Amino acid sequence: MNQLNLFIELTRIKRPIGYMLLFWPCSWGLTIGFDFSKELKIYFFYLLLFLLGSVLMRSAGCIVNDIVDRKFDKKVFRTKDRPIASGNVTVQQGLLYVVILCLLAFFILINFNYITIFLALGSMPLAFTYPFMKRFTYWPQLFLGITFNYGLILGWFSTDNEISIIPLIFYLGAIFWTLGYDTIYGFQDIKDDEIIGLKSTSIKFKNNPYKFLKLCYIVFLINLLIVGFLLELNKLYYLLFILIFLQLFYFQLKKLDIQVPKKCLDVFKSNNFLGLLILLSLIIGKI
Repeated sequence: MNQLNLFIELTRIKRPIGYMLLFWPCSWGLTIGFDFSKELKIYFFYLLLFLLGSVLMRSAGCIVNDIVDRKFDKKVFRTKDRPIASGNVTVQQGLLYVVILCLLAFFILINFNYITIFLALGSMPLAFTYPFMKRFTYWPQLFLGITFNYGLILGWFSTDNEISIIPLIFYLGAIFWTLGYDTIYGFQDIKDDEIIGLKSTSIKFKNNPYKFLKLCYIVFLINLLIVGFLLELNKLYYLLFILIFLQLFYFQLKKLDIQVPKKCLDVFKSNNFLGLLILLSLIIGKI
């Protein structure tokens, strides 16, 4: 039972925000590409597959991250008790879990078309090299954005769509969304990260964080408007867009205090609701 608890802690299963932030872009890509005049059970089946895949790959990514960062995690108050950093789970056990999780994810992946399978396999190097970025660049959040939102492209191609500029524009905007929310997340560890020599956008923009965050979210919102225009979504989409704007600029940035880790975490977690709100706006905008 103890090993099961350690596995749950290792994969962060009890903290769904991680895999939901991986899932939402998949759902957006699927939604903008899906023909809602077709049988809806296909849409919901693919949504379920993307959700399961997100849980499995996020879990594998957490383990890889903990293996790579185990020496750093020991020096950070928030992460010092993680299973691998504390020595309760060995690196060998962690790698075995990663292989099993990836195999399970592959069994889910083969339910999609060939191009989705090919593109998904091509993203694996991105997923497993991200933990190293914070050692070399102040922009690991940008790399995370490129990785975490890749599912938007997969969602688009999962319904046999042709190459289009629409998902690429959406993908670019979503990268800025991640750049914003992960910078907020990084403010929790900024003092420890500076001491041990890790880099992040949280550190790079610590003297003027709100201007940077506003820029990220403005780019994201502009891209949402462009996507709505190109898809010829109905007026309800733009009505819900107002709520998306308020959620980002009032319920997030207005209430953010980078000096208080608890507030940073709460604002970061609120992006889960934002992901759902965007999904609903796309669905309502298309039907």
